[in-house]
Amino acid sequence: MSTPSPSRPASGSKIVSPHQGTLAVLDGMKPNALSSVPDAGPKPPWLRVRLPNGAKYREVMDIVTSHKLSTVCAESKCPNIAECWERGTATLMLMGSVCTRACKFCSVNTGNPKGWLDPLEPAHVADAVALMGLKYVVLTSVDRDDLPDLGAQHYANCIRAIHLRMPETAVEALTPDFQGKLDLVATVLDAGLATFAQNLETVERLTHPVRDPRAGYRQTLDVLKFAKRHAPDTITKTSLMLGLGETDAEIEQALDDIRAADVDVVTMGQYMRPTKNHLPVERFVSPDEFHAYRELALSKGFLEAVSGPLVRSSYRAERVLEQDNVGLEDTADAHKEKILDAIRESSATMRSLRC
Repeated sequence: MSTPSPSRPASGSKIVSPHQGTLAVLDGMKPNALSSVPDAGPKPPWLRVRLPNGAKYREVMDIVTSHKLSTVCAESKCPNIAECWERGTATLMLMGSVCTRACKFCSVNTGNPKGWLDPLEPAHVADAVALMGLKYVVLTSVDRDDLPDLGAQHYANCIRAIHLRMPETAVEALTPDFQGKLDLVATVLDAGLATFAQNLETVERLTHPVRDPRAGYRQTLDVLKFAKRHAPDTITKTSLMLGLGETDAEIEQALDDIRAADVDVVTMGQYMRPTKNHLPVERFVSPDEFHAYRELALSKGFLEAVSGPLVRSSYRAERVLEQDNVGLEDTADAHKEKILDAIRESSATMRSLRC
């Protein structure tokens, strides 16, 4: 969880967001009854990640900053920011850094931007993609319930600007639900996407403890089903966070519901509490359990199921079609091999000492 630094206001305090000058709640949630509720226990070792560092990380940060862009990597406190930015990839967050919704799992600042948009953002996004040399880019955005079209046309403009500047670059869009207005979903799809994503986030029973009241379990499924029907060649994708109190039966039902909406790809990862004002972690799901959930999803006919403790919806998104859990299986096998090599070396040393 984040802690305030001497130069950073406390989570939940009111701030004026940079660039757009919007009054917002820092990290999305004010102090509340959840603030004193502890997590299920200490963070297990498989969730520990290294701190961001390295030349490539700083290069990506400079590109994002100089083009006045936001990234979901930073705004949502993603644990994979070091890995992704050092690979030269970032998930760009459109339409500012202030969301009109207040989901209890999300650390994006919340407020009312009152119609603010940066008209130069499509060009800035395209420039950033070109500078990073991306062949596959993931766009996401804050919810913009304050805009007449909820931001759909601006989103489409950003996609088209990328295509114009980088014709060979494939674009994935992780979009808001656009209040279930399917004509607005079509506006984004018609801009030309490789992948359309809208996150279900959690099982049906937990939807409204977890998500903003304006979001909906069935609403998201309807958006995803429409997307596949409207653009059959576009891959559709959604994500579930685990560790919020869901049961195995509820996870399986959610997977059935997602597949019934003709969704191609599902991702599953551990929910991690961004600040003490957000929902507590109810359980830490082990890597073996994530593997079992992946196998369950694949048995239901998904094109791919990406599942692991640190998986997020856009994590290694460009590798989804490799159908190898975006390389996580290889990483786990390599880690096991290192351990086995160490054991073999130790055993050989012991044998030589006995001789």
